[in-house]
This record gives sequence, structure tokens and C-alpha cells, in this order.
Amino acid sequence: MLGLTPAPAATAERDADPPVATPDAPEAAASVLERVLEVRLRHSRAVDPVFARDLADRVAALVTRGGKRLRTAFASCGWRAAGGSGDASAVLHVGAALELLQACALVHDDVMDGSLRRRGAPAMHVDLARRHWASGMHGSAESFGTSAAVLAGDLALAWADDLLAETALGAPQGARLLEEWRAVRTEMVAGQYRDLHAQAARSSGVDEALAIATLKSALYTVARPLALGGTLAGADDDVRDALRAAGRCAGLAFQLRDDLLGVFGDPALTGKPAGDDLRTRKLTYLLAAALELAETNGDHRAAAALAPGAQTGSERAVERMRAALERTGAKELVEAKIGELAAMSLLHFERTGAHPYVRDEFAALVERASGVAPRRVEEIA
Repeated sequence: MLGLTPAPAATAERDADPPVATPDAPEAAASVLERVLEVRLRHSRAVDPVFARDLADRVAALVTRGGKRLRTAFASCGWRAAGGSGDASAVLHVGAALELLQACALVHDDVMDGSLRRRGAPAMHVDLARRHWASGMHGSAESFGTSAAVLAGDLALAWADDLLAETALGAPQGARLLEEWRAVRTEMVAGQYRDLHAQAARSSGVDEALAIATLKSALYTVARPLALGGTLAGADDDVRDALRAAGRCAGLAFQLRDDLLGVFGDPALTGKPAGDDLRTRKLTYLLAAALELAETNGDHRAAAALAPGAQTGSERAVERMRAALERTGAKELVEAKIGELAAMSLLHFERTGAHPYVRDEFAALVERASGVAPRRVEEIA
């Protein structure tokens, strides 16, 4: 499936005693993040107090406000899968760098999508625009908020790069770590551009939707964090390939779940409005699959509601699209695809030769990311 048929295990299973437990990765990474941000904020205040107050403080607040810390957890799991044990400080610093990279992506994504809220609070560009207005500053508050938010995202990326580089300099596998990091940054930008391009071109294809989901989310949410962690532990090419393949499947499952939550989720739980993807007609696998099903089954009403060029801005239009997604069976199809991807991710992870204890840890993370308890492929065939 998706060109990722599992190969035989690359290494013998590590069936010695279970690895020594490391501290809870997300919680430990949060402590590392706090220390990192404290240093960065102190430096920012020394550079310029206005910049520090308006941008640096807001970036730090976003990073520490909520978030699942999935990237940190997957990086730690990849490290343990490749035999990492003992001092986990390096992989926790990589996890903290990934959280800062995520902050950059969120701020820029909200600007491009015109999203109003993020993690239960106003999006960065909205908050900065409000500050402009409240302070009685000159010019367009909206333009100011957008421009300042772009800079805030750039700052988060700079902090992420600094932290990753510092970690790589002290690691025996530093060069390979930087290789993975270069890849994840480029893939993230490529995915964001493909997303913009698809909206401008009014694309609607399932294959394009999957390509965007892979580049924009699956790789940098799961596949690269797993590979970064494995690299720190000295994983060979076969193990790193297995980690990336497992991560690609789990990451796509995560993105498809996020697509469903973006349409049908409870904003009180997700921290962002439901229906934004429909208002902007963002090309998701959910939307592309629904349109394909509508056209195949001759459901002209659903096809008209979902087609490129359809009116999507009003709440009534959003409700028509939401109803079409359910009526065509696309919602159920995506749920099934999530389960299939989650199961495939477990098969790929077995190729690492990781101890069963670590495989259980990975399965729990996949369930947390995808919202389903993954089963083996033969169980769902």
C-alpha cells in the first residue's frame, strides 16, 4: 500500500531484557524547552526589549501552551528502537527543536490559511493585529499582524536550527543528524507550497491530496522524528529506512485524523474552529475522496457542493459540504484508511528489530496520533 510493502526484518529482534525506561519524553522535553526558552528570551531582551516583548515572548508562549508533543515522543521512540538507552538528553533536545519547528509551521500556516485561533487562543497574526489596534498605531492592523507573525515564525525556526545544530555538534552522529534535519525543513516547505498551489489551481485529485499530506505533515510529524531519534542512537541505513516507512504510514494516519477533526471535531477539544478547511476548500484526502465518490456514484448534489469553484465561505455552504462528506461515505472511507495505515506502520516498525517493549510503545503512540488502536494488517484484511 502506498508503495510501502514491508520487507523482512533488517536486524534480529533485540530480545534481551527490556530497555531501561527513560523519563516520559514529552514531559522531559517540556522541561528542556523551558530551559532553552529561558536562555533564548534572555538573549532576545538583550538584543532589543520591544522585539523581545512583542515577538520572542509570544513565540515562547505558543510553544509552551498546549500541543501533544508527538514529535518529541516519536523521536524518543526511534532512539530506543535503535538501541538508545541511558542519558536521553540529546534526543530530548532534538525533541525540543522539533517543537520549535512546529511552532514556526503553525504560525506561518495560520497566516496563509487566515485561521483565527490556535491552541485555544488567538492565532499569532490575530493577536499581533489586536495589539496594533489597541495601541493606536499607524497603518493597517491586519497588515502589521501578518508581517509580524511571519517574523515570529522565522524566529521559532531560527531557535530550532540553533538547538539542533548545538545538539549535532556534540553527537557522534552529528553529520547524519543534520542530514535528516535538512530534509525535514525542505519537505515541510515543499508541502506547504503544494498546499497553496493546490488551492490556487483548484485541484481535487486524491493522489495530490496524499502527496500534500505526506510532505506537509506525515514526514515531519512522525517519519523524520523517528529517523532523527534513530540516527542519534547510531541506527544503520536499514533501520532508518524502516523507521521512515513506519513513520510515513503513522504520519498519514495522523493527518487523516486531523482532517476529520478539522471538519467534525469539537473546537473545545481541538483548540481550533471546525470547518476552516471547508471554508477555504483546502485540498485534503477527505475532500478529494468525497468528490471522487460523488462523481462515481452520480451524486450530483454532493459533487456540486464539493467541486472546485463552489461557494464555500458561508456557514450554510460549510454545512452542505459537511453533509456531502457524510452522505458520500467519505467519512467512513477515511476512518478505514486510518486503521489500515496504522496497521501498516506496525509492520514497518517490526523491521527495526526493536524490543517488543519498544514496539508496544510505538503502537501506543500510533494510537494516540491516529485515534485508533492499530491492528495487524491480516486482522483487517
